[in-house]
Amino acid sequence: MPSQIISDPRLFNHRITGTKYESPEAAVRGLGAVQAQDYHQAVWGIGLRTQSTRLYDVEQAVLDRKIVLTWPMRGTIFFVPAEDAKWMVKLTESRLYSNDQKKQTELDLDAATMNQCKNVLYEAMKDCTPVSRPRLMELLEEAGISTKNGRGYYILGYLGRSGMICFGPLEGKQQTFVLLDEWVRNSRELTYEEALTELALRYFTGHGPATIQDFAWWSGLTLTEARRGLDMIKPELRSVHVYGTEYWVSASGPPVSGDTHSVVLLPGFDEYYLGYKDRSAIIETEHDPKIAPHRNGVFQPLMVIGGEIVGVWKREIKRSGIEITLNPFASIGDLEGKFMEAAKDYSDFMGLPLTRTELNQSL
Repeated sequence: MPSQIISDPRLFNHRITGTKYESPEAAVRGLGAVQAQDYHQAVWGIGLRTQSTRLYDVEQAVLDRKIVLTWPMRGTIFFVPAEDAKWMVKLTESRLYSNDQKKQTELDLDAATMNQCKNVLYEAMKDCTPVSRPRLMELLEEAGISTKNGRGYYILGYLGRSGMICFGPLEGKQQTFVLLDEWVRNSRELTYEEALTELALRYFTGHGPATIQDFAWWSGLTLTEARRGLDMIKPELRSVHVYGTEYWVSASGPPVSGDTHSVVLLPGFDEYYLGYKDRSAIIETEHDPKIAPHRNGVFQPLMVIGGEIVGVWKREIKRSGIEITLNPFASIGDLEGKFMEAAKDYSDFMGLPLTRTELNQSL
């Protein structure tokens, strides 16, 4: 059962309500990292938490090397502060070792082949040269390394998770890749203890109230490692007990002043939803399967009222502008106008006119 005791401070600490972050890089740093399995959804997740930000501003932060896309946790893609990418990847890399060994065996990628991949891609990207995914696939094929059956995608992901490469700026609509050490010149060096402490503090500050299980899920760390990180920052947190469950939140944050009737359109894969193992505080259990109905790992954008997820939405970008369809799980009463305003906020962020907004209550 959704609980505003949890959702109100989460909205506020996420900066979905209340004071927004001053810049895209501040938003990413404040949350610790922003899930970015879908690039076009992730930039909106950053934008809605930032003062007067447009798509251009988020993409400029990428060009200016203030934030980068990489694979720091759970083997998936996140936006992270550029200077933190290396230590985040290093902190969680070992957790994926056994899975990587198994996957490389399945794909017939032995150590010699993986070293060859590293050499081919290093030569292509050295001197800070962004190279598109299709071109990298061509180079591997030219070197006699098959990229079929998922091998090419796995190779790029593995080299990202091991800290060799990260995503570069867009080249038209194509993603590019760069050498992390060349692209980010000011990488911070942290010990294991320092890295674990900092990641835990950022998570609970930006996501609280959250449980230790939530942090372990989000970070991909073991529960033992997560508890170790929590123990080191407990003096900076306070605990809250709700229905017998212990949650942790920053002890120094300002009083929550969130609007309990706030209406927002969140992106798919948003931290507000995917940043937690247990989502029962923000969505009715019966509706949870509707967020990823095809069970293919694709999470739909979210309609939110007062912290509760009440539906999903989708957008279509056409030559004339953006068309948005709202699919609430049940009647939204007199809040349709508020959602129309939220749709306009999204189109303003994208810098495109909102040509149509349709309310569809067929779910």
